Amino acid sequence: MDTKPVNTLPYKISIGVLLAVIAVMAWMLLNQKKEIVIQEKGSDNMQMELQGQLDSLLAEHERVKVSYGDLSNSLTERDSIINARAMEIKKLLGSKSELAVVKRKLAQLQQITQVYEHQIDSLFTVNRKLKAENEKIKIDYNLEQQKTTDLSKDKEKLNEKITGAAVLKAYKISAVAYKSRGVDKEKETDKAARADKIKVCFTVSENKLVSSGYKRFFVRIARPDNSILTRGPAYTFQFLGQTLQFSAMETLNYEGDAADVCTYFESPANGPELAKGRYYVNVFTEDREIGQTSFELK
Repeated sequence: MDTKPVNTLPYKISIGVLLAVIAVMAWMLLNQKKEIVIQEKGSDNMQMELQGQLDSLLAEHERVKVSYGDLSNSLTERDSIINARAMEIKKLLGSKSELAVVKRKLAQLQQITQVYEHQIDSLFTVNRKLKAENEKIKIDYNLEQQKTTDLSKDKEKLNEKITGAAVLKAYKISAVAYKSRGVDKEKETDKAARADKIKVCFTVSENKLVSSGYKRFFVRIARPDNSILTRGPAYTFQFLGQTLQFSAMETLNYEGDAADVCTYFESPANGPELAKGRYYVNVFTEDREIGQTSFELK
């Protein structure tokens, strides 16, 4: 019985096709793995890049806060928002979330920080302007204070000049001893043993700055031993807080014009004789000494 050889060609073709398909699938699988590796590497690189952008953004934000100092305290709420958004992005990067979401949120954060920088810069500009205005106001105030002080000093000096000028003075002061010779009779003498009366005359200066009215003039005559000639303990006046004795007193209705004044000291009856030596005469108003002279008895 004749046997025909088996035709294996179809099998060979099928096997060849199958091997070709397997080879193609293996190649495609290999390429797919390469693409996945490339994508993963690209994803990792993009993730690192986004992390770097976030770190740079936060570092710049801190630099801005430090640069503006206490002024940044006025934007605490917006600073909290920036920190919260940054923390959210960090969590997304750590959880391998979609990079597109991270990019979008990072872009939003960049806009927020730009607004923050703009606001704090505006605050700084306004604050600097206010400081300049306050400094100018302070300088102007100090200048006005200085002007006021200078005016006050000028006024004080003027008042001092006016006060210093508004005083009475006595000139042409004379003091002469007399011996009484009956009623309304007297004779000038320079002998201590004969003298029983001393006449003091002076001229009150003209001064329109002095208020008009009655003025009292007190004459103090000091003996050679410096005791004051007086007619009794009641002959005193107040002068700059002190009680002083006086020898004679005269009142003048002063109207600003020069006026002559004369007054007498008379030794009391049965009083001691006047001593020999130099006598000193001082003329006072109630608030100042206005003149002096002296005379001598032998």
